[in-house]
Amino acid sequence: MKELRLHAQRLFDGQSYSDDQVLTIADGKIVAIDADISRCDVVAEGLVVPGYIDLQVNGGGGKLFNVSPTLHGLKTIITAHSQFGTTGMLPTLITDKVEVMAAAADAMAQAIAENVPGILGIHFEGPHLSFAKKGTHPEEHIRPISDDEWRVLERKDIGQILVTLAPESVTPNDIERMVSLGIKVCLGHTNADFQTAQAAIDAGADGFTHLFNAMSPLQGREPGVVGCALLNDHTACGIIIDGHHVDYETVKLALKTKPKGKVFLVSDAMSTIGTDQTEFSFFDRTVYLKDGRLTSTTGELAGAALEMSTAVENAHLGVNLPLDEAIRMATQYPANYINQSGIRGELTIGYQADFVVLNEKLKVLSTWIAGQQVYKKII
Repeated sequence: MKELRLHAQRLFDGQSYSDDQVLTIADGKIVAIDADISRCDVVAEGLVVPGYIDLQVNGGGGKLFNVSPTLHGLKTIITAHSQFGTTGMLPTLITDKVEVMAAAADAMAQAIAENVPGILGIHFEGPHLSFAKKGTHPEEHIRPISDDEWRVLERKDIGQILVTLAPESVTPNDIERMVSLGIKVCLGHTNADFQTAQAAIDAGADGFTHLFNAMSPLQGREPGVVGCALLNDHTACGIIIDGHHVDYETVKLALKTKPKGKVFLVSDAMSTIGTDQTEFSFFDRTVYLKDGRLTSTTGELAGAALEMSTAVENAHLGVNLPLDEAIRMATQYPANYINQSGIRGELTIGYQADFVVLNEKLKVLSTWIAGQQVYKKII
């Protein structure tokens, strides 16, 4: 068993900071941590932090998962995001035909079988959504659940499955069935009232997709889905902190309301990440990138031109969170949500050696997955 000893000049392990720590890595895991810097194979000159985990990634590297539901598409997307510190992701399929869902599942099964670094499972965002809150999702593919979708959702070879649905479009029994299969169920793209949303939570849904966006708002006489998200302490919420989807003050309100650890960062990234793309085709529309904002020809926001490195930076500098908490929102908290606590999200003995080396401006110098360097910034 060949070991790698990596000297972290400064380490944030997910709990606290320390200087001059040596991580011993074997078989992709951290097997020891000590301070003997006289014996090391690699020196990480910067801040070493746990690898970022992104549970909502529509694309990257010029590829959209919907357009390229293939093994090559998955590899392209994770490679693009690894430049920005992502070491684990749920590639996300936006509402589409069931044939595309099946193709995406086949690609995911192949990626899991081949141990493609960073691919943890799949996020089906739709197709069982609300027409009123569909956002950029294609209306022609929004539909009730059928046996065809169940055949995809019942697969056991595609890693962790996360489903975003509108509770007014499925039954509580459907949600109970998904949860019994080990699926994480999030509410999103929904115009449900509070009672309908709460019934879904009672049935086992325990998450909310891009909090505040594409969901019925909190109002004085109707708490809506936002009220349900904020009121249920055990539920977790993904949030897009790009300065466009949610105002920073609104983010602060959510963090003040939800228990610590129950709000995590997502990118909602589209194909532009890691490229110089300024526009791309999306179903029957075109999406344009301008001033960091992706907008469809039909007027709505169409995903985000965001990656996890910038999301962490925005949480720290825009929302004024301590850096350690901003990092936990990109590492420990999403890992916990998809039942990966004890495996990923921290840098301690027994955990997978997924980590990122940052410079003083929080930019990524290198990215490592299972102890293997998958990206290094050329200086």
